[in-house]
Amino acid sequence: IYWADGFVLVYSITDYESYWVLRPLHQHIRRIHPNANIPLLLVANKGDLLRARQVSSTEGLQLAGELGGAYHEVSARESCEGVHEAFQQLCQELSRSIGSANGEKRRGLHLVRPKSPNMQDLKRRLKQALTSKGK
Repeated sequence: IYWADGFVLVYSITDYESYWVLRPLHQHIRRIHPNANIPLLLVANKGDLLRARQVSSTEGLQLAGELGGAYHEVSARESCEGVHEAFQQLCQELSRSIGSANGEKRRGLHLVRPKSPNMQDLKRRLKQALTSKGK
């Protein structure tokens, strides 16, 4: 969440609980990034299970409008086309968002990511630990 350039929020049209969880999740994201204009994609999955539908398309569109994101209803089971289109749109929005920064990186919380140690350093530390235990 801290280093994200965009967010995909997914719920199932057959599970109202998964839909209701999205508002608090979005509020959490906004607390972490209060002033950032981060692209958001709301995806309603299981579009093939219309008989078991609990969340209407209208409710999904309304929530996407409230959260300020794009809305896609897909069936990951039946076709990857809808999923592909949704992610393609998010990537285009990310590209515009990053491009509009005039060459500057979007500034987040400035949390330092830990560096991954290289293999030689890990081997050296392991040898030191083993030899000191042997003594």
